Amino acid sequence: MSPLGRRLARWLPAILIAAGLLFDIGTPPRYTASPFFSAAPLVAAPLYSLRTTAITAVTAVAGELWVVTYHRGATVNETVAEASTVFVVAVLALGINRVVRLSDAQLASVRDVSEAAQRALLPTPPARIGGLAVGARYVAARADARIGGDLYAVQDTPHGVRMIVGDVRGKGLEAVEAAVVVIGAFREAAEQEATLEAVAGRLERALQREGGRREGIDQFEGFTTALLAEVPADERAALRVLNRGHPAPLLIGPDGGLRELTPASHALPLGMSDVAGWPDRADETFFPAGSLLLLFTDGVTEARDRMGEFYDPAARLRGRRFTGPDDLLDALVEDVARHSGGASADDMALLAVRRPLGA
Repeated sequence: MSPLGRRLARWLPAILIAAGLLFDIGTPPRYTASPFFSAAPLVAAPLYSLRTTAITAVTAVAGELWVVTYHRGATVNETVAEASTVFVVAVLALGINRVVRLSDAQLASVRDVSEAAQRALLPTPPARIGGLAVGARYVAARADARIGGDLYAVQDTPHGVRMIVGDVRGKGLEAVEAAVVVIGAFREAAEQEATLEAVAGRLERALQREGGRREGIDQFEGFTTALLAEVPADERAALRVLNRGHPAPLLIGPDGGLRELTPASHALPLGMSDVAGWPDRADETFFPAGSLLLLFTDGVTEARDRMGEFYDPAARLRGRRFTGPDDLLDALVEDVARHSGGASADDMALLAVRRPLGA
């Protein structure tokens, strides 16, 4: 709901009470304003605190009594009947308010737990790692579940700054468990293995072990699309990218020029080596100083507008200049929200790194 819509909604109980008074004054006695007075506390119940809802309820009942007793001169039976209706609805509104407040408290508790889990699994990386400026975001599609199977990690290693962005197939705790396995295996392998290909091999074996441990989970249910990247400390060395069935990253130059780093050969996601196997091969490209490397999950590319058109990050970001990773990620998150109307169907994990000018 827009800010204007929220403001109007919060004024609606008062508007209904005023409308009830005006309706009764402007219509013959045979018409009743009870629906207006009954609706006011019901509208207030999910929007306000218990105290404000109670004040609205008392005001609505008082308004009804004034209308039927002093303005219309109704009989005792008519007064009791109409006032009782508004009173019963007012009591019901207080009960609804209590239920809504309890639900809000439960939702807040779920959010606290999920945020703690997110910080543990996907900690915010330092602003600088290995000479690179770094930014990361996790945007959940659901407010009550802020963590899922999307993942990212970045760390400085003896082989350069290595990073991963991935998306575990599936939802819920099983996806989170698989994400934990992938991130744990990546952090260990990134430090120890000499090549990205060897890192990918370690991740593959880790997922195979996890699949064997979780009986009844076949490979098609447990695969993970992933993008591995390596930025050597030597700026003359090429950026290396290994893609395992993941959306291609974007390389954005300081002048706004943009390239999609599509893989030379396509590969299946991690965790599917028993289906088909081949040697991994990382692609290499020049990573100029001042450029930004953007990695993201398919929550970005699968965001749709009202016409069903998918979001195209390359088309939307091409020609734009960004001061750094955070500026890029903020702009991307806002643009995806505008495109989808704030109704994203999937989580988004985003990671951006920038090689500073003069690096």
